[in-house]
Amino acid sequence: MKIENKKLLIQGTKTFGVDLSDEAVEAFDLYLRELTKWNQKINLTAIRSEKEIVLRHFLDSLSVSPYLSGFSSLLDIGSGAGFPGIPLKIVHPSIKVTLIDSVRKKVDFQRHIIRALDLKGIKAVHGRIQDKDLVQTLAGEFDAVVSRAFSDLPRLLTLGYPFLKKGGVVVALKGSMRSGEVQLLSGKDEDPYRLKKMGMSVLPSTSLKKSILLFEKK
Repeated sequence: MKIENKKLLIQGTKTFGVDLSDEAVEAFDLYLRELTKWNQKINLTAIRSEKEIVLRHFLDSLSVSPYLSGFSSLLDIGSGAGFPGIPLKIVHPSIKVTLIDSVRKKVDFQRHIIRALDLKGIKAVHGRIQDKDLVQTLAGEFDAVVSRAFSDLPRLLTLGYPFLKKGGVVVALKGSMRSGEVQLLSGKDEDPYRLKKMGMSVLPSTSLKKSILLFEKK
């Protein structure tokens, strides 16, 4: 990783309340190199430049970090090349993480990175989140469900619901939201969720804003 991109990573994570250890910086460096190498053979991500990977994959994933306090288990739905689950595991090693993706080559890459970084308490599962066997196996296991793969928020809430413990949360990452949209998501008495928290994140060194919403399972 170039020196300027390493500085971008270290300084960027500080904006999310994370001080990277030397070991974590080395882990991200290896992650980036392996992602770049694999991406030359199979299409893991359309983002190719080192700086953009640091910004739009590593730092974007870590924007969730301030909202994970107190959680011990996390399910990442549609994790692709491991985002946001693997970056979150690197900076929160005590959280048990499960990654799910329906594309075999992406799961193969996730497993490769998990081995390469010698990460413990994390597994990559190949399958569709709607699969009945998967739902039965993992039902009610997680404190939090997160995904960067869904633009359709109601669908994410529906698919994530069976995997959550009572009181667990779906952490949804959305673009900038208008006040009217937030009011629509405030919830009715009969809804299975309540909107627990909403925050705003700005991607370091950019003007890109993202809303982060926490929906608690009633």
